[in-house]
Amino acid sequence: MKRVKAACICQTLHFLLKEDLGHDYAAKQVQEEVAHYKKTLERNHTKYKIVEESVQPDDSIIIRIIKQYNSSPVGNYLD
Repeated sequence: MKRVKAACICQTLHFLLKEDLGHDYAAKQVQEEVAHYKKTLERNHTKYKIVEESVQPDDSIIIRIIKQYNSSPVGNYLD
């Protein structure tokens, strides 16, 4: 029999600007989308660690994140 001792998922998320909006408004929307994503993680009690968050020259945002997989224990992945 096997059991999951610890599990996390590593993701690189690219929050892109919507092309049909003005640049400034689209950049603001991306910032709000990132904030909403983080709030959702908190609200769902998902353990996570943002490894890198960078704003690109076009004002899109790339986030590298390690987060809890389902409700599995995270072990030392987030240390």
